[in-house]
Amino acid sequence: MKEIAKFSGILLLVTVVAAGSLSAVNSITKPRIERQRQLKTLEALAWVLPGVSAEQVEAVTRDGRVLYYVGFQGAGKEHVLGYAVPGKSKGYAGDVETLVGVDTAFTIKGIRVLAQRETPGLGTKIMETRAGEEVPYFQAQFVGRTAEQCKVDKDGGPIVSIIGATISSRAVAAGVAAAIDSLRVWLRASVSLPEQGQGASPEYSTQVRQ
Repeated sequence: MKEIAKFSGILLLVTVVAAGSLSAVNSITKPRIERQRQLKTLEALAWVLPGVSAEQVEAVTRDGRVLYYVGFQGAGKEHVLGYAVPGKSKGYAGDVETLVGVDTAFTIKGIRVLAQRETPGLGTKIMETRAGEEVPYFQAQFVGRTAEQCKVDKDGGPIVSIIGATISSRAVAAGVAAAIDSLRVWLRASVSLPEQGQGASPEYSTQVRQ
């Protein structure tokens, strides 16, 4: 009985020490991880909203979650140049997270894959930049397209799938299309949008900001 109590006490002590160590490590690394995440997001925003500086971007959030970003033109932030919206879809091995930039007519200005767990050498080619190119070749195919055109060739769309990674290719296309559709819904909830394709700049509203 004494032995059981002894080992129970040791186990409890080890558990307390381990929990305390993990808490201490988390308190040290969490700010660094958050800083890295912010830097990664800023880099992606510059990529998908070309011509817009970090000072000209505002995040629209709800319940602590970023719905989308608004990119302004000029210091006064009176003219909306475009939007960036996070997207997520199921890939072959997990979620594929993207950031999609569009102009006010919802034409894609750029996309960036932020996170993925696809198969190395196959699905990971959605992020591959070939020699002599600055933009990952698969992601470059989305520039200038609309949400309706975000389909891979095997589904009748214009996006050329990566050989051996059709699921990953479809995941990016589906995530991009869904992100733009969500953006339209959120904007309609906050502003009176022009008809799609007219290209006019909607008046930005703060109704959904926190």
